[in-house]
Amino acid sequence: MVDSGVDPREAEKERLRSQAAAAAEAASLAVTVGDLWPTYLAEGRPKRREAWKPRYLADLKTMSNAGGEPKKRGQGLTRPGPLFPLLQMPLKSIDEDRLKEWFDVEARSGRHQATRALMMFRGFLRWCAGHPKYRSLADREAARAPALAESLPSVAKRTDCLEAPQVAGWFRGVEALANRTASAYLQCLLLSGARREEMAALKWVQADLRWRKLTLADKVDDERVIPLTAYMATLIAGLPRVNEFVFASDSMTGHIADARSSHEKALQHAGIDRLTFHGLRRSFSILGEAAGAPAGAIAQIMGHKPSATAEGYRPRSIDALRPFAELIEQRILALAGIEFEADAGQAPALRLVAA
Repeated sequence: MVDSGVDPREAEKERLRSQAAAAAEAASLAVTVGDLWPTYLAEGRPKRREAWKPRYLADLKTMSNAGGEPKKRGQGLTRPGPLFPLLQMPLKSIDEDRLKEWFDVEARSGRHQATRALMMFRGFLRWCAGHPKYRSLADREAARAPALAESLPSVAKRTDCLEAPQVAGWFRGVEALANRTASAYLQCLLLSGARREEMAALKWVQADLRWRKLTLADKVDDERVIPLTAYMATLIAGLPRVNEFVFASDSMTGHIADARSSHEKALQHAGIDRLTFHGLRRSFSILGEAAGAPAGAIAQIMGHKPSATAEGYRPRSIDALRPFAELIEQRILALAGIEFEADAGQAPALRLVAA
């Protein structure tokens, strides 16, 4: 080797470097999505957020669950989550073709569920691409490939809301529900404009019946405080204190988890074809505008940022918000044909003023 001009020491170093590179390449090819998933759940976070929201973190775990456990309701075993098959794959091997094959299989069971799982996986790939240790293993754009985008269901902008003549029938249908907790919950959604998860997770310590305030876990900020209007306060005060949650249930979370079946019964009773929970939130905004409340006050109560153009981005105090919240509630109750005295001190009942 010396006679041929090769330094044996350098040749040995090069051989060792090649072996180390080959071992590193083999190790990287062996890293699966499942190897990194627990780290992602522990250290990852969504865009412009410091940490996962508890509900979204729970959804991430459910979507990636292995299944095979006895169902909490009904018989049989739970199915694997739609993300579980991806956890078995080497991260390096996931490209647009592999994701397209996975998505097509999962879409047979539920296209919208598969779409939501894909959106979650996009976040995982973005996290990997931003991590120096895993950057070389992940194709950040794989989940945004045109072939996948063409398979996604179209997103239609929802515009459903309660029209003024429908409010009375909706209240009658909700009041007729046998489940009083669900009845109060649905009415509070309409009267506060809150997101369904925010209101469902409300705890008794967050419901200040003395000073008439509600503290909600906010989607945009960590929390927001809104006025507790008179009728809503009476609804809440009439509920039994079963556990720490205002809208308690025997669900795994301890609070009302899904009131869609109750809402469907109320809608059928009222003769209303379709109204989503977000439609109730939209109804609060529209009815609030009709009542004469400023757009900024409505947005602040709902958890939207007030319009900087329209109102100079002026967050209002609780005392400043309260008259507008009461104004909106009075408007809704008037449309519902409900007479209510704030000092009645008992759970409200519907009293029809005009048919």
